[in-house]
Amino acid sequence: MSKIDDLAITLCAAVAQEIRDVRTLIESLGEILASDEYLACNYTEQLQTFDLLVQRSQEAADLLECVANGTSTLEAVERVRLNLVQDRLRVALGAD
Repeated sequence: MSKIDDLAITLCAAVAQEIRDVRTLIESLGEILASDEYLACNYTEQLQTFDLLVQRSQEAADLLECVANGTSTLEAVERVRLNLVQDRLRVALGAD
């Protein structure tokens, strides 16, 4: 398999930033919705999904940034802190 090329490195870094921007928007929306007393009392579990989305998007952005910075793919996957995400990535790479 060939090394990642310069444009792919730039693209990984740019996509990582896009994901971080989306994460910020999700986080803001979650905070707004959670501040509504009715929603917070009646939809607690559903509102917790926003936190999971924030965590997963941060992990994806961090992974792409690691790859863009020259970290090996398998090592970048090992740095993922959410076990379910890490497991799916390992399966995707055939490294399970």
